[in-house]
Amino acid sequence: MTIISGSDESPALVEEGALKRFLRATEIDTRTLGMIAAILVIWAGFDIYSGMLRPNEGLFGGSFLTPRNLWTLLVQTSSIAVMSTGMVLLIVMRQLDLSVGSMLSTIAVAMGVLQVHQLGPLLGVGHGAIWIIAVLFGVVLGALMGCLNGVLTAYAGIPAFIVTLGGLIAYSGVAWALIRGETVAPMDKTFKLLGGNGPLASIGPTWSWALAFLALAMLALALINGRRQRRRVKFPQRPIWAEMVLAGLGAIVIFGVTAIVNSYPWAPKVIENYAKENGIPIPPGVEDRMGSAICMAGEAVVRCKEGLVFYTGYAIPVLIAVAVGVLMSFIASRTSFGRYVYATGGNPEAAELSGINTRWLTVKVFMLMGALVAVSAIITSARLDAATNSLGQLNELYVIAAVVIGGTSLAGGVGTIYGAMLGALLMQSLQSGMTLLNFESAYKDMVVGTVLVAAVFVDQLYRRRVK
Repeated sequence: MTIISGSDESPALVEEGALKRFLRATEIDTRTLGMIAAILVIWAGFDIYSGMLRPNEGLFGGSFLTPRNLWTLLVQTSSIAVMSTGMVLLIVMRQLDLSVGSMLSTIAVAMGVLQVHQLGPLLGVGHGAIWIIAVLFGVVLGALMGCLNGVLTAYAGIPAFIVTLGGLIAYSGVAWALIRGETVAPMDKTFKLLGGNGPLASIGPTWSWALAFLALAMLALALINGRRQRRRVKFPQRPIWAEMVLAGLGAIVIFGVTAIVNSYPWAPKVIENYAKENGIPIPPGVEDRMGSAICMAGEAVVRCKEGLVFYTGYAIPVLIAVAVGVLMSFIASRTSFGRYVYATGGNPEAAELSGINTRWLTVKVFMLMGALVAVSAIITSARLDAATNSLGQLNELYVIAAVVIGGTSLAGGVGTIYGAMLGALLMQSLQSGMTLLNFESAYKDMVVGTVLVAAVFVDQLYRRRVK
């Protein structure tokens, strides 16, 4: 018998063992790590390639990893990310909604008609109640449309695939009938802020840093509360060093993202118009150099030797998406409703025998999906400052792709909210990068389709390995 001492082990085996111990101690999902790594590789690849074509001031000399592009990327991701949180619960329950894109178009058009043709003439353009009424109307309309899908699926016994496929076609017709292919614009001035439209549609550096510290405090409280809950149910505790690592990684992400969004100034002409509208004096002779100076940190609008700089901070649609993600994560993991959803997806027969009203649960999940589609419709139409009947075209495919890429199993019972939102970011990164590099639309569609199929294939391999 040959005895191999610890010092004789190969470095590869030692490293592999250390990595496994680290993952086991921190309980980090390897699929999540893989997705984050894929996002970073995509970002670096686009930046390097764009730098080779037209050198810029980006991190790697390109135009992708710049504060402006990353800020825009987060805003563009918001709409799909919001809808993906609801689609996770549907797919976990072994259901599907193919009508979300058409629903988005219909809701956006209905809100646009309400603002422009009804509330504007009735209350007066710019009235403070217009955007509130429009938002409430949109959310209620979305929930009702989702309720219809749920009732037909759960109580009429029609497969969700057929119900929502019919909805995809029918809701597109409704959107067309409302405006006959025209464009409804402009939206209410306050409503536009919900889509990141305009200089005031972001909260500025001061409030962004305040939110960052608040998020870090909430992360620390969540880790502490997690340890208490584990102790209460006598579940094995994570090592203290693992908790510190998780807190450190969270702090790096939170402060890193905040630093990026806080370093993006608005375009010089936008700053000039904002200064004139709000009576902010512009130093004489520097109008052509607006926004070019590096100014004091911590102020949204600061006077510089060379002009004015308006730093954006977090955009409102990004904050909406983050808030929805946090709320949906709480619902999915901390409420009986969420536990029933996962139980039903894991074994519908057993869930029903245990007393869960699976049909009513299905209706509620579809209603939640409809309300989230309405939130996405608000973000999308507000960002474009217009509503058209083609606004949500193909969004259903992007949402499903984001959810599947994020690790949700089409077989049901498995899926996470944060995974779906990361999947939405990955999808939007691919689309934004290819748009930045002027790829033809056909190539973008081929890449997105290929990534979706590859994600399902990887999920299948992972499940076989776990089994």
